[in-house]
Amino acid sequence: MRVLLVGAPGAGKGTQAKLLKERFSTPHISSGDFLRDAVERGTELGMKAKAYMDSGQLVPDSVLIGAMRERLHESDCRDGFLLDGFPRTVPQAEALDDVLREMVTDLDAVIMIRVPEEALVARLSGRRTCRDCGALYHLSMDPPKVEGVCDRCAGGLYQREDDCEDTIRRRLEIYERTTKPILHWYGARGTLTVIDGVGEQNQIFERILNRVEAPA
Repeated sequence: MRVLLVGAPGAGKGTQAKLLKERFSTPHISSGDFLRDAVERGTELGMKAKAYMDSGQLVPDSVLIGAMRERLHESDCRDGFLLDGFPRTVPQAEALDDVLREMVTDLDAVIMIRVPEEALVARLSGRRTCRDCGALYHLSMDPPKVEGVCDRCAGGLYQREDDCEDTIRRRLEIYERTTKPILHWYGARGTLTVIDGVGEQNQIFERILNRVEAPA
């Protein structure tokens, strides 16, 4: 199974990728994770990425694509993978096509998890983080036992700046602007499926399974 998950911040890509990984024993590759892994392993591309990351700059396509090519050619991806956060632009999608041709394979599905903006804002703005241990909570979906106090270490909880409503709406605006072209690109190729991302996580998972397990 070779699947690309697409969705706005807060759409639940990470949660659904974890469920798919457990179901199919398939590696989950998120752009942030594989870059950090390349940095930790000290690969040449990892060191190039680190220079940009340490200076607060976006990692350029040339480095990002190189790191992705390196990761997808590893042995655990031979029988499948879940992509999350890459590609985000049409040039990145074209580069991914080149990598897949090298591997003599293709994507089985591109799945967009669609959630209305107001629901995304509610999900993200309700998140709270422990200042001491970094544990995550949600005011409505996973609240702490004592308001404002971490269950694990009794540290104080706070709202990260990027979880404030104004910041969230800016992030969603950027996502909408930059992601539309790639949705049109995969849509024109007939590989895009839009999944309703509202509901219990198991309901959403079943919707995704209906797509990835459908007969070719």
